[in-house]
Amino acid sequence: MTSYPVLDLTPDELLTTTRTVRKRLDLTRPVPLDLVKECLQIALQAPSGSNRQGWQWMVVTDPALRAAVGQIYKEVTDEYLASHGSAAKLFADDPDRAPIQQRVGTSVAWLGEHMGEVPVLLIPCIKAGKTLPEGNQAGLWGSLLPAAWSYALAARARGLGTAWTTLHLQREAEVAELLGIPAGFHQAALIPTAYFTGETFKPAAREPVDNVLHVDRW
Repeated sequence: MTSYPVLDLTPDELLTTTRTVRKRLDLTRPVPLDLVKECLQIALQAPSGSNRQGWQWMVVTDPALRAAVGQIYKEVTDEYLASHGSAAKLFADDPDRAPIQQRVGTSVAWLGEHMGEVPVLLIPCIKAGKTLPEGNQAGLWGSLLPAAWSYALAARARGLGTAWTTLHLQREAEVAELLGIPAGFHQAALIPTAYFTGETFKPAAREPVDNVLHVDRW
């Protein structure tokens, strides 16, 4: 397998600058499949419950399939943006947060229009039977999501941008049929992957840790 150059980032820089990339995804530059596989090879080092490693990874590069997935994603994105819970409508009364949320809404709309043009679409899947287990599903998804995030980190370290999206899951069965994902496997996300435009990324504004921290008791 080809070994690709890795950016000179400290662990903290990698963790704080792996951002959701939408408008800056480069839709014109192909992403080598070997590069995606290299990122996945790193992702497979993530933990999973009882070391089951029940994950499977759907990589979509075919233009017609990407367009079909993109059309589904566009339709659910349009519904989301029209809803009261859309990013652009959150914190509308907060003068500090509202402008940020509106920019996020614009970015979400852009990705909705262009998802089918992104060179690589990655869908992490996990085997869970025909129906999801009742009760707390943290154990199930905890055996997949750390690996999916490791993929995003590995991609960032190799000059790729990603976005963690889940809107398509409203029509998960349609996407599964389109891509031949067998019954019993459930999708966790849709991660568009591409080279990015511009220079780099910086940490995002977040709440101070003391505002969300509870020690010993809530």
